[in-house]
Amino acid sequence: MNYENILIAIANNIATITINRPTKLNALNTATITDLHKAIKILGKNEEVRVIILTGSGEKAFVAGADIAEFSSFSIKEGAQLATEGQEKLFDFIENSKTPIIAAINGFALGGGLELAMACHFRVASDTAKMGLPEVSLGLIPGYGGTQRLPQLIGKGRAMEMIMTAGMITAADAYRAGLVNHIVPQLELLEYCNGIAQRIVKNSPYAIGKAIKAINAGFEEGKNGYETEIKAFGKCFGTTDFKEGTTAFLEKRKAIFTGK
Repeated sequence: MNYENILIAIANNIATITINRPTKLNALNTATITDLHKAIKILGKNEEVRVIILTGSGEKAFVAGADIAEFSSFSIKEGAQLATEGQEKLFDFIENSKTPIIAAINGFALGGGLELAMACHFRVASDTAKMGLPEVSLGLIPGYGGTQRLPQLIGKGRAMEMIMTAGMITAADAYRAGLVNHIVPQLELLEYCNGIAQRIVKNSPYAIGKAIKAINAGFEEGKNGYETEIKAFGKCFGTTDFKEGTTAFLEKRKAIFTGK
């Protein structure tokens, strides 16, 4: 399938999606959001793809923000619709993907770009990356889940300060705050993410999908994460992956998982 604003490469059960709008610093517009939604949906159904890495083209930006020109004249209703559709189509969709999605932050991750990275299951940053939610400097607030995910990741006080000052933080600051899991040199970023992905690939896709669901449930209003975990744990016992994993362990060999 051809996409207007993204590139996809698949190798060794790992798909790499590159947001490819370098002249716009990979800014998110509705077309790019649609491309990402379609690509992740298709890749999520591909049994050969066990992990997705999401990054930006070039060395300057992961995603430098939303495409402001696209919504600068919006009404209240249009603004609310923009946030609703974006959250449902992409940001919540990524967060709830059964296939793990790693954000490889190769440069600026600002506004919608940082929100995109936060929707991923975890983040790895280059040492040149800078992150922030500058929306209040435009008379807005984060609209793609930033006011919810940032406090979950770094705590309420730090999130309040980042959002209210509209300032950027360095990769080192992001690491200390728990916003990113690792910092690596720019040229080693994708290789490092691939190394993590290869470790994930060795494990049960079915179990990983259930783990994602259980972890997310603990952060959802009205959901009991412990109950979700119990149900997911029980369902694992009915899978081929469970039989293969336990048999391989007892036979002292490496398991070969199918995700079923």
